Amino acid sequence: MKNLALGARTTADIDGQIAKILRGLGNPEPPLGLVMVRELLKLDFNYYSTTDDGLLREVTSRLIVMGKQIIKRPTIVGDAVRTLSLKALYLPDQKRIMLDKDLPVLKHRWNEAHEIGHGIIPWHEGMMFGDNEQSLTPACHEKMEAEANYAAGQLLFMGDRFRAEAVESSPSLDFVKKMSKQFGNTITSTLWRLVEHGNGGRAMVALVSGHPHPAMRKPDFDATAPCRYCVESDEFRTKFSVSETALFQAIAAYCRPRQGGVIGQDEVILVDRNGDGHHFLFETFFNRHEALTLGYWLKQASV
Repeated sequence: MKNLALGARTTADIDGQIAKILRGLGNPEPPLGLVMVRELLKLDFNYYSTTDDGLLREVTSRLIVMGKQIIKRPTIVGDAVRTLSLKALYLPDQKRIMLDKDLPVLKHRWNEAHEIGHGIIPWHEGMMFGDNEQSLTPACHEKMEAEANYAAGQLLFMGDRFRAEAVESSPSLDFVKKMSKQFGNTITSTLWRLVEHGNGGRAMVALVSGHPHPAMRKPDFDATAPCRYCVESDEFRTKFSVSETALFQAIAAYCRPRQGGVIGQDEVILVDRNGDGHHFLFETFFNRHEALTLGYWLKQASV
């Protein structure tokens, strides 16, 4: 399944929602605590689910949050009055949040952020209880899910924070693992984020699949649909039209039958829509459950 491209207006609207949340939290350092996000939205959900960015509305929101939070935590009145900052309001609770035994485990972070995404996208209101194929057309369902996924990515990777670091770094699975730890997210979601939003205009593609080596494939392997996800950067989607099966076959040609870790790396030539060849570096890592593959453009092939 390939990632769905969203329109510029849609992404700009969602970016605005996420920016307000991050500002409301005082633009914290990664990893982002979703407990803090949930509390913020509960205190003044109306502001964080609207496209109204006016200064008066934001100040009003902060006063609402401050008032409710003061009732819950009288000891923070002093800090609140001095700064009128949500960062100040929430810092006293940060230790409690970090030690909360009910914090979702790493693999649940994406699902929670995805649901937050549905909640803050204004045009999803009224559809949340019917978010399935029975009540929505498949095309509408797919679009809503893609929008919520985009919001989740913007939230968990803290707006442009991840993008800025990724653009200044060389793409690699090692970089993906490093950023996964820094932002507190799974390697899979970090790989997806790198290809979609941290590519710096470079043609990149990622695959999430079973083990590519024939000897390591599961009995239910489907050669016609070998990948769980195929994620393309805008540059890749525009210049190339390569099927998931063709990409998987190219990966299978270099992967070794190892049970974990790096299972292969090679340069692969892909042909663009104009018939010109391009060198891509592909590398694949197997986490004992899924194979994660990153491919990125190196240079145009010699004629």
